[in-house]
Amino acid sequence: MKTDIEIAQEAVMEPIGKVAERLGISEDELELYGKYKAKLSDEYIESLKEKPNGKLILVTAINPTPAGEGKTTTSVGLGQAFGKLGKLAVIALREPSLGPCFGIKGGAAGGGYAQVVPMEDLNLHFTGDFHAITSANNLLAALLDNHIQQGNELQIDTRQIVWKRCEDMNDRALRNIVIGLGKKTDGFVREDHFVITVASEIMAILCLAENMEDLKERLSRIVVAYNYAGEPVTAGQLKAVGAMAALLKDAMKPNLIQTLEHTPALVHGGPFANIAHGCNSVRATKSALKMADYCITEAGFGADLGAEKFFDIKCRMAGLKPDAVVLVATIRALKYNGGVPKTELKTENLDALKRGIVNLEKHIENLHKFGVPIIVTLNSFVTDTEQEVQYVREFCENLGCEFALSQVWEKGGEGGIALAEKVLETLETKESNFRVLYPDEMPLKEKIVTIAKEIYGAGSVNFSVTAEKQLQKLTELGFENLPICMAKNQYSLSDDPKLLGRPEGFELSVREVYVSAGAGFVVALTGEVMTMPGLPKQPAAYGIDVDEKGVITGLF
Repeated sequence: MKTDIEIAQEAVMEPIGKVAERLGISEDELELYGKYKAKLSDEYIESLKEKPNGKLILVTAINPTPAGEGKTTTSVGLGQAFGKLGKLAVIALREPSLGPCFGIKGGAAGGGYAQVVPMEDLNLHFTGDFHAITSANNLLAALLDNHIQQGNELQIDTRQIVWKRCEDMNDRALRNIVIGLGKKTDGFVREDHFVITVASEIMAILCLAENMEDLKERLSRIVVAYNYAGEPVTAGQLKAVGAMAALLKDAMKPNLIQTLEHTPALVHGGPFANIAHGCNSVRATKSALKMADYCITEAGFGADLGAEKFFDIKCRMAGLKPDAVVLVATIRALKYNGGVPKTELKTENLDALKRGIVNLEKHIENLHKFGVPIIVTLNSFVTDTEQEVQYVREFCENLGCEFALSQVWEKGGEGGIALAEKVLETLETKESNFRVLYPDEMPLKEKIVTIAKEIYGAGSVNFSVTAEKQLQKLTELGFENLPICMAKNQYSLSDDPKLLGRPEGFELSVREVYVSAGAGFVVALTGEVMTMPGLPKQPAAYGIDVDEKGVITGLF
């Protein structure tokens, strides 16, 4: 079997203008980035306002193995399958982060014959959105330190600076650093920190902002520090908003590319789901809903993270109402949750499958809490056996769940027709009664406990002394009506990555709580989750190269 990058490099892409033309978009309404990439102009996005919405389909998954379970592959393949059935669909995805691309997880263009292209461009610098986000973030950091150096008019307490610098690379050495060393003119000496760009509040803001006005309002609310009186100091007070917005002007525009079968794809924004809210931009999703009859979007990692945040943060803020959810499972992930080491997942093991399928059962139960119809799809691998597939099918059918086998990795859109037909049937016969998990007015602490118990299956929540004080302060400052963004490991329903399957009655530990006031949510850090990942012992970067003709190899 060819590698993903070999398949992508053999693809015959259409000029992006031709892809746009089928959506009724003229070249004047595009901002071209070469032959195969473009941004939608603000004027075009504005022209969509009066058009009716299509159907919104969310693709999510069970808890993954370290290799990922194919949400993007399924999303792309489903979009291609809709095209095979003569349906107009647009896929709305996140942009990949360089950190995991050069680390362990690889890129995020899909896989096999269900990919978006140009794959190399997407996985590397693409249209520069992440550079713009990183620059805006670090401009604010520079203005903050400069303000202190130039007299500290706002009386910022340097022991209570909460704004961190960022870069889009896994670099554990930057988690905790000291800045300002050297001469008096080199700044005030203090401890500082880096987060990965996809965990930064600027990324979340870009993905949640409806337009430039909303973007600037959100930027102005960012809390960068607290003064000596314990009051928040904002980016607005630092006079940073205009310059940051200028850096983000073009990054605000959704990117249009295509799949291997020329299905249109809007790829925009890329917050992680384990340490951020894990969804592509509101602008891209809302545009896709107007551009086609069906918008297929995804939320990162398992449904306990990405889907919960899609519903409780993105849909709540943007007024979106999903019409159906596709829940992706794989035989190998179910066996992994049944206790099989990742080195042995290709071997048939029905006992492990039966132990691990309770993870799928819990995710189905969780999604039912939001009132949206569910279709379970099994992302097929060549190592799956007929007995294993049949067991999963019967398990889902016994729970009253729609089920379809997906073979999009191997067969592209043709391999997703059974899933597409099941989704269309569900949209026609089942109504979505979408609801969020908790009301705005619920106290912050209760919101955290509700997510922990209802979604994760925790028996109790242990708040550190620090977290208790932070919750009290955030409530006093008027942030109690904001939703919660839980930062948690992705491999388990619990905060312990080794507790696989369906752990119950465990104690979830919340060590820190802080507000992302511009994004509009409160972040709760659980367990040992990190906002700046590190590289593995054998980084994927070791296998990436480019030849004298500019052909890149080793991306996956």
